[in-house]
Amino acid sequence: GDTIIFGAAVSFTGKYSTNGKHTKNGYDLAVSRINEKGGVTVGGKTYKIAVQYYDDESTPARAAQLIERLIQQDEIKFILGPYGSGLTKAVAPVTEKYKIPMVEGNGASRSLFNKGYKYLFAVLSTSEQYLAESVNLLAEKFKEAGKDPATAKVAIVVENDPFSSDIRAGVIDDANKYGMKVVIDDKLPKELSDMTTSLTKVKALKPDLLVVSGHSKGAVLAVRQVSEMKVNVPMLAITHCESADVIGKFGAAAENTLCATQWTETMSYSDDDFGTAMNYYNDFNSLYEYYPPYQAAESTASVQVYVDAIERANSFDTEKIRDALAATDLMTFYGRIKFTDAGNNMAKPMVLRQVQGGKYVAVAPTKFASKPVIYPRP
Repeated sequence: GDTIIFGAAVSFTGKYSTNGKHTKNGYDLAVSRINEKGGVTVGGKTYKIAVQYYDDESTPARAAQLIERLIQQDEIKFILGPYGSGLTKAVAPVTEKYKIPMVEGNGASRSLFNKGYKYLFAVLSTSEQYLAESVNLLAEKFKEAGKDPATAKVAIVVENDPFSSDIRAGVIDDANKYGMKVVIDDKLPKELSDMTTSLTKVKALKPDLLVVSGHSKGAVLAVRQVSEMKVNVPMLAITHCESADVIGKFGAAAENTLCATQWTETMSYSDDDFGTAMNYYNDFNSLYEYYPPYQAAESTASVQVYVDAIERANSFDTEKIRDALAATDLMTFYGRIKFTDAGNNMAKPMVLRQVQGGKYVAVAPTKFASKPVIYPRP
């Protein structure tokens, strides 16, 4: 007919449901904006776009089943990614088997990009980069104080999943670069319900930096228990601050936390669909009544990239679209998108923001910083 239908299995229930909602909202905003602007032109004809969703229940096996269903039963040839590296890891072999292009914005694990996949394209930076900048920031602060960064101590507490395991690897690599000592290297319990054991070690060993990664649930757990246990660590760096709404939930207790982000509304990116990054931020808020975490922004950018490739291919042939995706070099409100041969985006940096005065303020890398970092945490 006159509609191009994308398929997606997204977490509407289960432990990733918060970020599943952000993913769906990001996809839906892209769909409505592209349709408002006239849709997609292929072979001289204009088409609207839509997404057919299923709930993967935050379960990798379920996600894989549903993608198989979308491709085999629903005959959908264009797949958007699920939320999270674990689920993307389960889905990628299915899209690869059927030679169906998948564009995703929420699977960052570097293990996705060493399998030789030809049909997987990710608009986001890979996960080992997420909190590595916190190690560089700590080294800067040590040097400013006339101290050798090699004397710094680092504590790592992460969920046992592909995304967080990569974050751990990136932090260890950067700590080793400076000769820093990793004094705690713990896994969060499976249900992400208590990190008392690790925080007791932090109080005893007094690391200079504590890194925590456990998606939204892990972020809530870290901020709450660091506050409750009065853990006085000079630098606390975590993932998923925004999607967990640590400012809304904890107020002053979230102050001075460093937060990894793929994107921020203050960055100087723009495109024809949304205008500036700040325009997107405001448009999303007016529609969904909350400000977009980066999970939503990268989901929107995934749809933009797919549509751009379909138009450049000027065809619905999946091989031609795959080749157009591989040749992508696109500036969006979310940043520049250009894929490596492995399918990950090589063109966009990660950013660290700090909660200052109840707001997220970019503090690193320096060229994106709007204020200096507060260190040590008071």
